[in-house]
Amino acid sequence: MARAVRVDAVVVGAGLAGLACANDLCDAGLEVMLLESSYRVGGRMVSDPQDGFLLDRGFQVFNTAYPQVRRRVDLRALRLRAFDPGFVLARADGSVLVGDPTRQRGVLPGLLRLGSARDLAALAAFSARDMLAPVGLLKGGREVTARQALTRAGLSDGFSDEVLAPFLRGVFLDRELTVSGRFFHLVWRSMLRGTLCLPERGVGQVPRQLADRLPAGVLRLRSPVERLGDDGVLLARGREVHAPAVVVATGPTAAGSLLPHLPPVPVRPVTTLYHAAPAPPWTAKQLLVDGEGPLLHSCVVSNVQPAYAPVGTALISTSLLGTASPEQIGLAERRLAALYRTSLRSWERIAVHHVPEALPALPASAPLSNTTRLAPGRYVCGDHRATASVQGALASGSRAARAVLRDLGAVRRLNREPASDIPRETGSSFI
Repeated sequence: MARAVRVDAVVVGAGLAGLACANDLCDAGLEVMLLESSYRVGGRMVSDPQDGFLLDRGFQVFNTAYPQVRRRVDLRALRLRAFDPGFVLARADGSVLVGDPTRQRGVLPGLLRLGSARDLAALAAFSARDMLAPVGLLKGGREVTARQALTRAGLSDGFSDEVLAPFLRGVFLDRELTVSGRFFHLVWRSMLRGTLCLPERGVGQVPRQLADRLPAGVLRLRSPVERLGDDGVLLARGREVHAPAVVVATGPTAAGSLLPHLPPVPVRPVTTLYHAAPAPPWTAKQLLVDGEGPLLHSCVVSNVQPAYAPVGTALISTSLLGTASPEQIGLAERRLAALYRTSLRSWERIAVHHVPEALPALPASAPLSNTTRLAPGRYVCGDHRATASVQGALASGSRAARAVLRDLGAVRRLNREPASDIPRETGSSFI
């Protein structure tokens, strides 16, 4: 790249939000430069090959229900393999499959062990509402926490705390379920309406697919931005990229360093352990949720997507809330042996992923989407400006692109240049 170049728009960060924004701007005919500090795209959504295994950066699943996913992603090319519905709840009195009794045989007796008929009726009622009600109704709900939302739905404290809360802690990385109840209902809707899957080449295949759609020369890897200037951005070694529009599409910490006036965003960390085993400890294709121990959940991911492990081996992913210490990891492995009822002597711990910004927190009072335009020529997007989801990241990037196009269209009209109708920055059709 020349020492100084000029383009219509610079996008900083090639995660999902930055890729969506850059694609939309390019589709509109703008000259765009997408700058990524890493050697690859994806942000937190990356996958690492290691000794024949495929390790996602922390346990992740891909939900096919999101509107932005259906709009942007070639699902067939991902060669998806699906999780079986429901989850297995591990308790002191045994493991129970928690699922939809109308679609899964044998689920109802186990559910009746966990809760009363009244609890199951309340669960069915709010699930039907979330699946069938207009999205606007869910988004416009009361500003309560997810824990309060369960109570308002008519569930007993015992059923909420002992059955749903262990699973939801792993979804939101929130021990007390203080996350927005509106967001909880939207996520619950997406799980009911969609299918949770794993791509053949890992979740990192999704952002790579978006990157492959960019015109040649738009994406610049290993190009960290040192600071924003009055007319663009400054890169390492004094290189400059001039542009009337700069979109910061990084994670919340990096965004705060480039945009000092951006309000700080609390984040939730997670630790994910990966173990290789000579054989799967069980044959299920569901999450094993730790109802009473230190783990969030565990999963034999190679049962779901065989491409994650070499033939004749198994890959087990296990997640713990927060940044786990060596002592906590040791306790987690002892818990794993108890949950799977096996010895870990033949297992090999092949990776420990500490993900400090796994999810942005979304408290009950927070808006489900924030404006992307901060000042003339300055924009920000990412799941920390919307909801902590693939949909949230993609939708935020799309809104940022619309804001840029609207503003640059206004500039062109002032300069008496022809401009097409520029869409306004509007909310997503989902999350």
